[in-house]
Amino acid sequence: MDLPDPIPGAAELFALDPAVAHLNHGSYGAVPDEVRQAQAALRAEQEADPDGFFLQLPGRIAQTRAAIAPLLGADPAGLALLSNVTEAVAVALDSIPFGPGEEILVTDHGYGVVNRAVERRAAECGATMRTVPVALDAVDPGAAVLAALGPSTRAVVLDRITSPTAREFATRELVAALAARGVITLVDAAHAPGMLDSHLDSQLDQEVGGPDFWFGNLHKWAFAPRPTAVLAVAPKWRARVRPLTYSWEHEGGYPGNVEWRGTADYTGWLAAPAGLALLARLGVSRVREHNERLAAYGQALLVERAGLVALPASPGVSMRAVRLPAGTAEREEQVRPLMAAVLEQLGTRIAVRPWAGGGVLRISAQVYNRPAEYERLAEGLRGVLGS
Repeated sequence: MDLPDPIPGAAELFALDPAVAHLNHGSYGAVPDEVRQAQAALRAEQEADPDGFFLQLPGRIAQTRAAIAPLLGADPAGLALLSNVTEAVAVALDSIPFGPGEEILVTDHGYGVVNRAVERRAAECGATMRTVPVALDAVDPGAAVLAALGPSTRAVVLDRITSPTAREFATRELVAALAARGVITLVDAAHAPGMLDSHLDSQLDQEVGGPDFWFGNLHKWAFAPRPTAVLAVAPKWRARVRPLTYSWEHEGGYPGNVEWRGTADYTGWLAAPAGLALLARLGVSRVREHNERLAAYGQALLVERAGLVALPASPGVSMRAVRLPAGTAEREEQVRPLMAAVLEQLGTRIAVRPWAGGGVLRISAQVYNRPAEYERLAEGLRGVLGS
């Protein structure tokens, strides 16, 4: 397989332990040193004059929003900064007036905490949550979603890129088809900012054809400090958006009402543009191509040397997934011991999710990774699984 050329100096931008192969960037990201330094400078500024810092914060957060919006193709007026996707989905769900008997669809590839948030919101409103099963090898996941629609379906939660299986579900065509049927769409784009061209965001200002709510993390693939995320809301919903907590900026409406939470630490948000600047300096297209090709190389090795089964991959995604043997990581209690064994025996961080018939192992690729790290995993994994 044709390997990508390493990006000179990229690995030295991070403070990662060189004794560990960090092949799980998709879970928590990694903050480059210069971005951490930018956040440290902001914290020092805050402590030098706390009053002045907090008085200026609303304006500085608005400036940060404006700096982030071009990466997403989003309207700054519809964009809010939040801590993470978990918080963003709660805000979005709380803004929709579900009624008794209505249905919210999720898929079995969805992120567990997001699906639990849907379940709680549905119970509060007398609505129901229904999980749509999508086969791991499905060529067109959207077909299963459309086939599951019923007369009481009010909303669907879709992953831009699924966390456990690294597949694109929320395609432009699927979102448009749901909008044409009058179904509200919430797109969980936890992995999209920085990794993908966010073509869905450009549709947020259209009355028909785009998602109603879109939310993604910046601390995964956009090099922002943790926790930093964005929520994009279509115009027709913005007046209905309510904050999870009441604070002074509430009266100004969205987006300030969901951003302001008193004396919280906002320095990670303000440092997010430093991550975007680094991404631009490295070359966004260059980084994306490097990561996609390296992830594909890692998946191919796991198939060829470890005897695992590759799951379908989506273009542009910097993660890949493989199916583990039957009986392996099929239950939640089997997952952590397996990941711990891979770390202990192979010095490698991976992500594993339980799945009936054999769990799913996911690898990520970032500019600090090297082919030898995937080779070590592939060559040693069979022994770990056998033990």
